[in-house]
Amino acid sequence: MSAATIDTVPVEETVVVKNWKNTIIFGVLALVALLLVAFKAPHNDVTFRLSDGITWANIPNLTFSATAFGWIATLVLLAIAALSAVQMNSGKKLGKGLTAVFWVFFILFILVWAIGSAKSSEVSLVNLLSGGLALSIPMIFGSMGGLLCERSGIVNIAIEGQLLFGAFSAVLVGSITHNPWAGLLAAMLGGVLVSFLLALFSIKYIVDQTIVGVVVNVLVSGLTGFLFTRVLQPDAQNLNSAPKLPSFEIPVLSQIPVVGPVLFNQSVLVYLMYIVVALIWFALNKSKWGLRTRAVGEHPKAADTLGVNVNRLRFTNVLWAGAVAGMGGAFFTLVSVSSFNADMTAGQGYIALAALIFGRWKPMGALFASILFGFSLQMQFILSILGTAIPAEFLAMLPYVVTILAVAGVVGRSRGPAASGQPYIKG
Repeated sequence: MSAATIDTVPVEETVVVKNWKNTIIFGVLALVALLLVAFKAPHNDVTFRLSDGITWANIPNLTFSATAFGWIATLVLLAIAALSAVQMNSGKKLGKGLTAVFWVFFILFILVWAIGSAKSSEVSLVNLLSGGLALSIPMIFGSMGGLLCERSGIVNIAIEGQLLFGAFSAVLVGSITHNPWAGLLAAMLGGVLVSFLLALFSIKYIVDQTIVGVVVNVLVSGLTGFLFTRVLQPDAQNLNSAPKLPSFEIPVLSQIPVVGPVLFNQSVLVYLMYIVVALIWFALNKSKWGLRTRAVGEHPKAADTLGVNVNRLRFTNVLWAGAVAGMGGAFFTLVSVSSFNADMTAGQGYIALAALIFGRWKPMGALFASILFGFSLQMQFILSILGTAIPAEFLAMLPYVVTILAVAGVVGRSRGPAASGQPYIKG
């Protein structure tokens, strides 16, 4: 080919696709913050008590002007939103660090604004954080169960059903045996039973996994509602009053200011959560089982070529996922309250699925996303007690609003396991 010919060969230009979604969300939220602080500024100073749960130290309370903090946070939000627009206009993305800073300041702004606008503006920071951690337990276990399924290539829409049947099984067996540990084991077995239905139809009979998950949720909701009305309610004293799992504090660690009472003075189920999350992280990233699981979720045909029984591994992992999610269901009837009510999980299985997506299908990501949603639930309760001006209906919506904002605004183009939702037929 001559030089003249080479000169005439057209050169393809790189097309930069600009995604303005995050920038628009940042701009809207920054504008909301500006309107709130400008026209509905908080009228109280905010006080956070820091020494609750600490016996050896008298830490002074943290008090500051809610209005002043609101303006500082608003200026930070506006600056980051403007920087995001400039970056996007030049074809660049806003860094993850600044994105994280935006969301931290926005959450703190809403927290301080809501407390400063309430009748009482003094809050125990320890109670706020420890309650948020406790309320996140069902979603953490649920997201870990979803993680085991999705990293294997199975979409787990049935987390809600696993949590609900786990809660029902826990209270029934715990009430009969008067033993909360027997109730916890029953919750795990109940979750496994729901997972067996999911695995049977989605893996063996190759039914659409999303449809199976939805049907299983509806089935469990109807079944537990029927049994609650016909079995538990008529004999609530013997069948619907399980003893609670014990709570205890870890010496020394529980006396660390703020962090100690939050992390190390909890129900035994919280400590089990620490262990389960650590085991799943280690097994998924450092073991042969984890390597095979990730291979099956990304490229099952290649895994099969290397001698991995794809469907058997998927089936086993789905059952393990049910056991993990069932532990989350035990929270409702062995930790939170001692009785079962129809549909008491209230959609937390779906929030757990959102936490899994928000956490980018990684154990630690799903953990922190679940804690964020648990914190939003705790905020709902705290603000209603303080007497905030926010309508009760909006407070009830708060966890779900946070879920939508988090998944829509932060995850973006996050990619799940390549083979998730795709049945594998050998041959």
